[in-house]
Amino acid sequence: MSDLERRYLRLIRIFYPAGYRDTRGTEIADTYLALCPPDRRWPSVADVADVAGGGLQQRLRAVGATGIGPGVRLAATLALVTATALAGGWAMLEVNPWTTAWFGFEQHGMSVSLGLGAWAAWLLAAVVYVVAPGRWTRLAIVLALVLTVAVVPLAAVVDRPRPPLFVLLAQVCLGFVALGVPGRPPSWIRLLPVTGAAAALPVAATVARNGGDVLPVYYGWPAGQVLPGAGMALLFVTLLVGVRLAARNDLRGAWALLVLLCPIGMLWLHPLAEEFAVSFYGGGPNADGTTLATAAIIVAVSAAIVMAVAVLVHRRVTFTQAAVEGRTSADSLTSDSAKR
Repeated sequence: MSDLERRYLRLIRIFYPAGYRDTRGTEIADTYLALCPPDRRWPSVADVADVAGGGLQQRLRAVGATGIGPGVRLAATLALVTATALAGGWAMLEVNPWTTAWFGFEQHGMSVSLGLGAWAAWLLAAVVYVVAPGRWTRLAIVLALVLTVAVVPLAAVVDRPRPPLFVLLAQVCLGFVALGVPGRPPSWIRLLPVTGAAAALPVAATVARNGGDVLPVYYGWPAGQVLPGAGMALLFVTLLVGVRLAARNDLRGAWALLVLLCPIGMLWLHPLAEEFAVSFYGGGPNADGTTLATAAIIVAVSAAIVMAVAVLVHRRVTFTQAAVEGRTSADSLTSDSAKR
């Protein structure tokens, strides 16, 4: 057994459920090995992502939650549209020529924030989604995620300002969900992220021109305005799409809403942290780093619990329906036999 085959089998052991990998693990590894160039020693990033996605699908199938897959793809599309629209707005505010001072820095024209590179990467992902959906889009989203996370340590190293953590965290959560975008969407769906980003540009430009004294701390202002508004818009659109699909007995919208609970909560993170500070510490709102971290953990854990409960309930309902249908079919066969 070669080192490459051993590494593929290790990946399969990590991501696939035990029963499936015992019967199909070697076959899956052989398929990847057949497609690899002769000199490769490690699985490619795309193969790792593919193994992880296949393993997740099998685990969902094992618990009777196969309907989550279409819901994830719907949620990913909505998350990408939201992420790119926010990136377009932040980028416009970053480069606006009307701000005179920002975080103690005199500014004339271009902003000094390191966030501009991350927002540009998200806008690039929207363009890539139009021309090359699928693997290239996911790679562009991964690049945007890496740059968004890298802003924090890079700002500390070069001693330059950056967007606040709650802004970056909301973007990262949306990006992780966006990794599930469908590989072959219709043309009009591929245009949605670019359209959302383009629509955000004139709005942000108007805010930048007329913001006055608000703009020196414009990343603080969206805590009570833009990010919660984006969360409400994402929730409303998901519910609207979900209701229309439910009318056709399609549960994609419900699963998409469950997947998006964590990103929506992160978009509301700053107001939630302020409320948390008032409720538990008294006095005025003081969303410091500790309070924000506590609120983020609560949001993530709550979303995970709701998703787990939904999967368990769906599994029980599915198995109960199957048992009832099986019993009804058996009774029908018995009745037919008795009649004969």
